[in-house]
Amino acid sequence: MAASTKDLITLIAMDPEEIRDIIRQAAVLKKERNGGDVPEVMRGRTGVMIFEKPSLRTRITFETAIYELGGHSINLQSNMVQIGKRESVEDVARNLERWVHLIVARTYLHDTVVQLARHASIPVINALTDQFHPCQALAFGLTVHEHFNEPESLTVAFIGDGNNVCCSLMALCAKLGYHFRLACPKGYEPSAQLVSQCSETAARNGASVDISNDPQKAVTGALAVYTDVWTSMGQETESERRKSDFARFQLNRALLAHAPSDAIVSHCLPAHRGEEITGEVLDSSQSVAFDEAENRLHAQKAAIVHLLARK
Repeated sequence: MAASTKDLITLIAMDPEEIRDIIRQAAVLKKERNGGDVPEVMRGRTGVMIFEKPSLRTRITFETAIYELGGHSINLQSNMVQIGKRESVEDVARNLERWVHLIVARTYLHDTVVQLARHASIPVINALTDQFHPCQALAFGLTVHEHFNEPESLTVAFIGDGNNVCCSLMALCAKLGYHFRLACPKGYEPSAQLVSQCSETAARNGASVDISNDPQKAVTGALAVYTDVWTSMGQETESERRKSDFARFQLNRALLAHAPSDAIVSHCLPAHRGEEITGEVLDSSQSVAFDEAENRLHAQKAAIVHLLARK
């Protein structure tokens, strides 16, 4: 499987078949994790992780992925680097490329990851920025693959903020030909430019993108229903206003009743039970949120294999 892109910054830059390859590889790696023939593409190599934001799933799954692929990981605390302050992003990238073989970056500003990739000759993976979370979308793609194989048509409904997770899921669906619906309060939509871009991509792949303010309309007929926190990291001062604005966008039993009875429900986690999703729904038999959390490991492992395949 040859990689056609050096980095994983957004799924928008990837071809649909490239995304499918990563998802298929992730399924194989998951199956072969215990006793299988795991490609040790990181043997003798080091990956550095730069985290400006708190992390549970992302840090543990990337450290484990690098280790299981035969490599060593370094957690570079953001207060030690002060990237863009103590030292320019360009200079950090030009130093790291001479020592390590992979950069995993979780930053506030999306442009920080873009600049790291631009100035580093080694692969850079976006582990979450204020605009995109492609690794989460790939984990969702693997979870869909496990439940529906490779469906020719699927409708995914996202209920909540048009945030980084929403934008990456929208991009994934557009690339794979899944219908994507977002229901959010007015003023919380993704950028018009991104929606237009994803709409054009979806249309080429026989799908559609629909943005509305009606959660019931969004979940009707949707076989996958997704939500995320109403207040993302860095938006804490907006918390109370957002709770008010999103009050009727809670994913609960009443809303889920409008979706097919065999619909799956997911959340990127951490969840604020009783806000964007009820505990009853998160813990229900329809919930695949924790399956998806597990799949972060396998999807990220597959992404690393994909990016290093040409080395």
